[in-house]
Amino acid sequence: MEPDVSVEGGCMIRIVVRPVGHMPGSHMRDYVSIVVRHTKIDLSSISSFYTEHQKSPFAHQPWDTGSLRFKYLVGGAQQSPWEDFQASRKVLGVIGLCHCPSSPDLGIVSEQFAAICKAYPAALITRCFAFYPSDSQLEEDDKKRQNLIMFPPADWQALEFHMQTLIQDIAAALLMEFEKWVLHAESTGTILKTPLDSQASLSSEEVIKAKKRRLGRAQKTIGDFCLLAGSPVDANAHYSTAIELARLTGDVFWHAGAIEGSVCALVIDRMGQKDQMLEEEVKYRYYEVIQLYRRVSTINFELEATLKLARFLCRRELAKEVVELLMGAADGAKALIDASDRLVLNVEIARLFGALGYERKAAFFSRQVAQLYLQQDNCWAAISALQVLSMTSKSYRIQSKAKHKKPCCLSNEVQSASDGGRSQAQSIASLFESQWSTLQMVVLREILVSAVRAADPLAAWSAAARLLRSHYPLITPTGQSGLANALTSSAERLPSGTRCADPALPFIRLHSIPMLPPQMETVKRNTGKKDWWSGSAPSGPFIYTPFGESNDDKKQEIIWIVGEPVQVLVELANPCTFELAVESIYLSLPSESFEAFPSSVTLPPNTSQIISLSGIPISVGPLTVEGCIVRCFGVITEHLFGDVDDLLLGAAHGLILADPFRSSGFPKIRNAPNQNITVVPSLPLLIPHVIGGDVSTVLYEGEIRDIQIGLANAGSVAVVEANVSLSGKQQENVISIGHDVLQSALPLQPGASVVITVRLQAGQLNLETENVSTKIVSGNAGRSSKDGSGPTLVIHYSGTLMQVGDDLPTDPVAFPPGRRLALPLQIRVIQGLCLVQARLLSMEIPAQINRSLPIPSTVGDTDLHSCMTTENTADSLVKIDPYRGSWGLRLLELELRNPTEVIFEIMVQIQRNNRENGNIETENEGQAAECIYPATRIDRDYAARVLIPLEHFKLPVLDKSFFGMEAQGKEGFTGKISSNAEKQTKAELNATIKDLTSRIQVKWQSGRNSFGEMNIKDAVQEALQTSVMDILLPDPLTFGFRVAKNHSSDDYIDALPESNLKSPLTEGDNSSVFHKGQTKGSIIAHELTSLEVLVRNNTREPIRMILSITCRDVAGENCFDGNKATVLWAGILSGIDVEVPPLGEAIHPFAVCFLVPGEYTILGAAVIHEANEILRARAKTNSAEEPIFCSGPPFRVHVVGVL
Repeated sequence: MEPDVSVEGGCMIRIVVRPVGHMPGSHMRDYVSIVVRHTKIDLSSISSFYTEHQKSPFAHQPWDTGSLRFKYLVGGAQQSPWEDFQASRKVLGVIGLCHCPSSPDLGIVSEQFAAICKAYPAALITRCFAFYPSDSQLEEDDKKRQNLIMFPPADWQALEFHMQTLIQDIAAALLMEFEKWVLHAESTGTILKTPLDSQASLSSEEVIKAKKRRLGRAQKTIGDFCLLAGSPVDANAHYSTAIELARLTGDVFWHAGAIEGSVCALVIDRMGQKDQMLEEEVKYRYYEVIQLYRRVSTINFELEATLKLARFLCRRELAKEVVELLMGAADGAKALIDASDRLVLNVEIARLFGALGYERKAAFFSRQVAQLYLQQDNCWAAISALQVLSMTSKSYRIQSKAKHKKPCCLSNEVQSASDGGRSQAQSIASLFESQWSTLQMVVLREILVSAVRAADPLAAWSAAARLLRSHYPLITPTGQSGLANALTSSAERLPSGTRCADPALPFIRLHSIPMLPPQMETVKRNTGKKDWWSGSAPSGPFIYTPFGESNDDKKQEIIWIVGEPVQVLVELANPCTFELAVESIYLSLPSESFEAFPSSVTLPPNTSQIISLSGIPISVGPLTVEGCIVRCFGVITEHLFGDVDDLLLGAAHGLILADPFRSSGFPKIRNAPNQNITVVPSLPLLIPHVIGGDVSTVLYEGEIRDIQIGLANAGSVAVVEANVSLSGKQQENVISIGHDVLQSALPLQPGASVVITVRLQAGQLNLETENVSTKIVSGNAGRSSKDGSGPTLVIHYSGTLMQVGDDLPTDPVAFPPGRRLALPLQIRVIQGLCLVQARLLSMEIPAQINRSLPIPSTVGDTDLHSCMTTENTADSLVKIDPYRGSWGLRLLELELRNPTEVIFEIMVQIQRNNRENGNIETENEGQAAECIYPATRIDRDYAARVLIPLEHFKLPVLDKSFFGMEAQGKEGFTGKISSNAEKQTKAELNATIKDLTSRIQVKWQSGRNSFGEMNIKDAVQEALQTSVMDILLPDPLTFGFRVAKNHSSDDYIDALPESNLKSPLTEGDNSSVFHKGQTKGSIIAHELTSLEVLVRNNTREPIRMILSITCRDVAGENCFDGNKATVLWAGILSGIDVEVPPLGEAIHPFAVCFLVPGEYTILGAAVIHEANEILRARAKTNSAEEPIFCSGPPFRVHVVGVL
């Protein structure tokens, strides 16, 4: 049997093309390519070469439309025993190709070509083409250049033109030879025999019959030459005659051949006009041909006729009929004796099934071809088997990636399917519909065996890799080890660095592409704002909002920076039973865009491992990480993530068993999205470091500490713009940041650094009150600590100055982004000084009677300076209430405990404010004076009490609104008015308390660098509010005594020590006369001294009362009444009816004469009968008829005698 048979094969002229002399392979391919392209030579193109010596037998030669068809047999062909039966089987021409530079002796070339031509006795035309001859070869004797046609040196286009001319000359010569043969056959006849004609067995009757058949056979042969000459009409006439003669003589075999020739003539005559009638005619005649061949038991010609008809009808509309023909031919293969005939038959059947689109049937018969090749024990047969199996591997879905490129990842298509689950299921099923695991394993084993026999180590490695990777679950551990050895042995025969398109192990999938760390995070710059970083972080109190724009369909964009290392996490799996050593693995990215760093790993059996692959981008633009380059088993392969994703997708739907990550402990499907990566130009990079420690700081409660943070530019671009801000919780713990220092250091060049100072202040531990008291007793409260999330120092910086505008580019490559450095300030607050309790204490000292009431302490800067510069500091803590008549000392007591292991020094600082008409104003336009008291030391595990003096804290007016709750309904106030007044009063009271607490600062220091401030506001407010009614609110009535102004100055002597002359007790008494040898501030005995009692009403309503005055000595005896009275008096001292206006004063004069020198006290008292609700509330009584008694503080009187 012959390959590539067709209905039109009867018009093909066979020409052998052979190399002559030494011919390099590359030159042979080039020369053959310019020859074999001329397969159809139009008759019109050879008319100039054709010479008609006598009348042509081809009367109907179509010179305008006809053509000659050449079939080149490169390398030669064997002589067919059926050449007489079909002229198209004859080799009618021989073309030799010679490369003159490789064959200098043209005589030898001519002899070799002559020997080649002897093998083809039927050849009518012989030509030998000699290319690129030298000058010496051109000058050689013509005898040596016999049958040689020289191609002078020229360019390739010229050679092609010369070759076309010579082929046309060959076609014209063949046409003239065909005419000679036909004329000779018609005149003399010829003897035509086939292998079916055996001369030894011919009887006399058969000889007679053969003579009768000679004419029919001659007509059939003439028809064959008419077809070869391109005249189908003449051929059909001769075939018709031959058919009739063969039918009459019973020459069945030649009858079938004549019908075949007539069909070929019919098809050639109607070339390009194929229709249904023609197809029906061809089918009818060929079925007859098949029956005739079957009658004479010529199985080869019967099968060839079947294949010719199947090829003629081969299209999808007639697939059923073609399949029946091919399957019938396949059944006839069993009758073929020669293995080469079976080989050709299976090849043709496979080709026709492939043309129909029946890939599985084509693959089956291709495997039959491969098995026939493998039955031959030679290298060339193994190479052929390998080639055939490689061609069929696509049908079994085991093709090499070197010949098949997948257009896209099916997993992405399935995930983006928009028509629901049905289309998704169909897409998945279409991927694995041809996964016949057992058959695939068999085919891959056959490819492996063929590659080993063909001594092709790369093909063997590829087959073993595909077999192990795709079917490891169905291979025994011994088989897996055998395949691993096959991979290793094949790699040993390959050059180092060999690449293969088919990956083996391990399985690799993309785990994730980590975002840049907080120290290297990039920020997209908002070109429309000066603060270009705004909007880069999510705003609002919620992490997720359902009303925002959905980004499910958008791939997350990742920014990489040129020159900065990046990493990609991949997961490697070894599902086999042997240890896998990955010699090298790195990311598969273009070398001109990315410099990848290789890594190595060893995977134990049936395990998986996540590793980090790193590299450095070296050019800007988009990047996509599609896979990894792996060197394993001695060969370099590329592993695409999409292939593993498809594999896992099929495993998830139960279509395949291969799930290499099943034992990894991770979810079965963990596909990372195919993220878009954009590489931007180089950016600055600030590297922070805390000088002398780290960002985790341990502080005591209220401690203030400075942290030095160094910022070094590790990038290749200078920092031109920078902004520092805070984010997160506990931002109040950061007091100040060195903005100015950072701005002054800009631009910060690469390699430069700057140090900024951040001042922190620790907050308070949130301890429950009841737990505090318990822990204080046990002594462990100060050692408890709490770790809280501290603030974050955020620095936005960039390498280019931001220009606000709308026309600036937004492309990150054209306009590089900025960066955000997030430095968490981890503040750990531990228990420091513990405030046990705070109390407000009050102390009064009797006042000295003076000519006038003392001036209040807050009178101006002079008095403050006097207070601050007095020699006796204790006196500055004591202030007199001008309407109370006593020296008032108010102290805030703080009980502190030190539960730590260090020593604290406590310093109290008070900011002084002016009070004028009830309004508080800071001195010197907001600059408050400070009063610092001596430090108090508290050792570890000890407690101490700190006394803080409070000055001028009593309220000036006692208003009824303080007692609104008790006074509702009696004076006509409505509930609404009372409620408003109560709110206003409470607000005023709270404001007063808040003002005091804000002016008191308790600072501590421990060692040289540890200092802070205690938060005592809450405790002080609580202490003040518990005693506010008793201490803060003034008395309804205050009493004061003074020497009358009309009294002689000689009667008044100030007897205080000289060291107290600058005390406020004597200021304002400018009219006093100081006598030599007498102390100031005393009253002289035995003289009548005029005094005045001043009664002040501290309420906003008039008070009517009964006033009385009492004088007592040091023993407490009444000096005015009784038989032993030591003081004489003039005026009214009891039962004085006095009415004091609102916020006003009442003065009552009287005179006294002390008989005995000594110390006396004078007191004022009053009985209020018609008390209003304010007085009753202050006296804490509810009875309207009960009188209220008010008593003032005692005034001291020092009486001296006169010597």
